[in-house]
Amino acid sequence: MIVLGYRFEPKVWAIIVTSILVLVFFQLGKWQLSRADEKNLRYEQLEQYAKQPTIKLSGTFAKLEDYQFRDVEVIGKYVPERTIYLDNKTYKGHAGYHIITPLKIENSELHVVVNRGWIATGNNRSILPPVAVVDENVKITGLVVSPELKTLQLGDDEVPGKVWGNFELQRYQKLTGLEMLPMMVLQKDDVKDGLIRDWNRPDSGAAKNLGYAVQWFLLAITAIIIFLALNVKRKN
Repeated sequence: MIVLGYRFEPKVWAIIVTSILVLVFFQLGKWQLSRADEKNLRYEQLEQYAKQPTIKLSGTFAKLEDYQFRDVEVIGKYVPERTIYLDNKTYKGHAGYHIITPLKIENSELHVVVNRGWIATGNNRSILPPVAVVDENVKITGLVVSPELKTLQLGDDEVPGKVWGNFELQRYQKLTGLEMLPMMVLQKDDVKDGLIRDWNRPDSGAAKNLGYAVQWFLLAITAIIIFLALNVKRKN
């Protein structure tokens, strides 16, 4: 094909390779856009839930989806001997732990794990900072989130002590023998127990996916430009 003194005669393999690359980049860009839409939708749900009244978490079995991102109230008694220190948690640049203690729900055999807040490690990491023990029924209010908190992956055959690198509910339930609800409560109560409960509310995270989408679309355009540059030549 000759147009305005330029010849365009690409090889068949070049057409096939470029078409595949453009299609792949375009589909990846669309996928990132869909991920951004999902995150925006979830964030809008969070905004709506934040305006709704606190609901009571009963002692009957419930799914995470029924309570996730909702503020709940639960009454029960802590099981302090099953407390774990979730490591590698920082607050304002200081190293520390998240204190996770199971709560036996009142009038029920079910338990729910409560992230009671952050505490500093101290000067000697071999000595765990003391945490206040409550032996009576308490009323907890907080935000329900997924119970899977991962930072460092432990070996499958390793039995952790009080300090855990990550938290997996199924593993915790197996080690403790407690019957757990499939959720975690981030405690919000203003309790004078030395723990800091400054739960940052993250944004939707959609901006990152939008940035990735733009990159994939630019790669698709770049592939087309390179294809044309290599196959359009001035007629001799």
